[in-house]
Amino acid sequence: MKGQFAGRMATMQRSFIREILKVAQDPNVISFAGGLPNPDYFPVAPLRAAADKVFAQKGINALQYAPTLGSLELRQFIADRYKTRCGLDVSVEDILITNGSQQGLELVAKILLDPGDHVILESPSYLGGIQACSLFQPHFVTVPLRDDGPDTAVLSQHAAHPEAKLYYALPNFQNPTGITYSAAKREEVAAILHEHQLFFIEDDPYRELRFMGEDLPPLTVYGRDRAFLLGSFSKIVAPGFRMGWIVAQPELMDKLIIAKQASDLHSNYVSQLIIQQYLQDNDLDAHIATIKAAYGRQRALMVAMIEELFPTDIRFTLPEGGMFLWITLPTGMSAMALFEAAAKRHVVFVPGDPFHIDGTGKNTLRLNFSNTDAAAIEVGMTRLAEVIKEQMMR
Repeated sequence: MKGQFAGRMATMQRSFIREILKVAQDPNVISFAGGLPNPDYFPVAPLRAAADKVFAQKGINALQYAPTLGSLELRQFIADRYKTRCGLDVSVEDILITNGSQQGLELVAKILLDPGDHVILESPSYLGGIQACSLFQPHFVTVPLRDDGPDTAVLSQHAAHPEAKLYYALPNFQNPTGITYSAAKREEVAAILHEHQLFFIEDDPYRELRFMGEDLPPLTVYGRDRAFLLGSFSKIVAPGFRMGWIVAQPELMDKLIIAKQASDLHSNYVSQLIIQQYLQDNDLDAHIATIKAAYGRQRALMVAMIEELFPTDIRFTLPEGGMFLWITLPTGMSAMALFEAAAKRHVVFVPGDPFHIDGTGKNTLRLNFSNTDAAAIEVGMTRLAEVIKEQMMR
């Protein structure tokens, strides 16, 4: 029939989180829902100065088409930082600038997935990753997350399936749980991926936001042949630029370039130059240290209020970085019903079931601690604790 949409759209839905954020725009609502950096720490003045310098020095050249891979200087900065901070030796030719790491997810899915291919997900998993892969109609299987990373027995079982093609994971301060893979789990996961020759998306937008514990290397250091490492300036500079990147070895990069050219030719070049100038003129590590100190305080306050106000049979994660923690309510309690009741008290969060693809997680929820100041955390968590207690008495 003329006018029908592609069959792949039949199971696609709008982002549940984006719909919740419409509610959170009400200034009377305290929101723990969005995965948003704190705008108080956006470097507005330095970025304005960088933009002025770009237009003063580069002029019309800043407004021209650019290479698909992106700015050479910006890619060199990324490559150098991986080498000095992670021990990962990559070439500038191994880096593709993308429109946020979300586009990176879509590009990798586009070059890899055929309908019916098995994609292995953490459970729960990042909703944006699920959406990016869903468009290409794979078969999802899931691996439960433990406090130190995935259940590797289940991962190994799924990886051995003949249709298994891709493992998608966020090993650092995972969205939505805040869990980080231990060093031992990283080695174990890397060995499983190598044994079964799986492709691997290592989604790593929160790496720089560790405010407790010890830095750990990306899993990609254990083998790059079939790995895609994704990063982003959204969490460490500002998300409005929509500027991320993919690290991949040459054979994989060749396919990514083709997909990128078909999508948009290249990412916004002016934004690349502004970020590049900002990085050249400012101390990024000092800026990140300020963000980490603030997020660490906000996380500590939220955890302290959970421990003080929430019923003792509610479980929660203790992230060492990132932007989220994860709540597990008593079995049988509905996070969606809790959300509806909490919204009436002008406090919102994200119920956990959208992060699951198997109908589980209905008694879980995600809290964001990065985008709310201390006063709002105190008020919002007090309201949320009251609503939880009321719901548990029903």
